[in-house]
Amino acid sequence: MQIHASPSPIGCPILSELSGDRIRHGFFTRQGGVSEGIYRGLNVGLGSHDLRENVLHNRTMVADWFGMPLERLATVHQVHSPDVVVVDDSYDGARPQADAMVTATPGVIIGVLTADCGPILFADPESGVVGAAHAGWKGALDGVLENTIDAMIALGARRDQIRATVGPSISRKNYEVGPEFVARFLAKDRGYDTFFTPSARPGHAMFDLQGLTVKRLQDAGVQASSLGLCTYPDAERFYSYRRTTHAGEPDYGRQISAIAILEG
Repeated sequence: MQIHASPSPIGCPILSELSGDRIRHGFFTRQGGVSEGIYRGLNVGLGSHDLRENVLHNRTMVADWFGMPLERLATVHQVHSPDVVVVDDSYDGARPQADAMVTATPGVIIGVLTADCGPILFADPESGVVGAAHAGWKGALDGVLENTIDAMIALGARRDQIRATVGPSISRKNYEVGPEFVARFLAKDRGYDTFFTPSARPGHAMFDLQGLTVKRLQDAGVQASSLGLCTYPDAERFYSYRRTTHAGEPDYGRQISAIAILEG
């Protein structure tokens, strides 16, 4: 197993400035890690066909970056749902089917895996509550963002103090969708037409998932922004399901976005 450089995740200045030394977060890229071939880098996807020992080594590197053991890295079995789980001191390593997590417990890392879908990290530093959500088009449309906010509030967060950041995900420029996809969104809200622009193919459109996600977060009453980074064109830094599909590759890796309340 060839050892690569340590991970060097992307941070959000707003989350960092507000959280100080109490909360740590990172939008990890594929850089660093020990995976090889099509998974080259920091693949943390247990659902990929990568060597399991490589994936576990990569996940350990992520936990190490937070100064915690692998056993304190909590992830879920993501199914494009609106479901949120609360992580606390009873965390036992299980991966329930859900697409978001929240915690007010120091010493546990919550993280979501993506390869084009939107990773969203949430923090209310004043109340000491954090969240992480995986939002592809289905999760964003079905309410995973709003449910994450509600779950944070149930743990003591205040809506007006929550900050949310959308990490690296596919951008409008590289996300072409068909007419049935557009119709589904417009049936929900005619105002969503602003997130679609015509593509070169008749009847198709380019979809702004990042813009929709920020709008839904802002409409839910929290302060939200996006890093504005697209996973599709940057093969050196990011895994991308759509890029893999277009290249005819058999599988793809997943990057992780994670946040934790530090002990002490």
